[in-house]
Amino acid sequence: MADTTLVNIRMDADLKRGMEETCRELGMNLTTAFTIFARKMTRERRIPFDVSVDPFYSAANVDHLRQVRADAEAARNMAVHELVDV
Repeated sequence: MADTTLVNIRMDADLKRGMEETCRELGMNLTTAFTIFARKMTRERRIPFDVSVDPFYSAANVDHLRQVRADAEAARNMAVHELVDV
């Protein structure tokens, strides 16, 4: 067996508890889960899942939604639509 080394990871306590529960359900512990992740990442030379930001929460979209809400509350820029009873 190869030499092992200690790796310390800080994370939110609730996140850790949730991950431990999921690992238990899968029949493993956190060390095994992180080892699987590290082996796959090393083998594929990439993060083995998509990492992205949901565009819905982009600054531009959030600003747009705030403006739409402000307009609606002030009854501005409201259009009549044939499916909406006036």
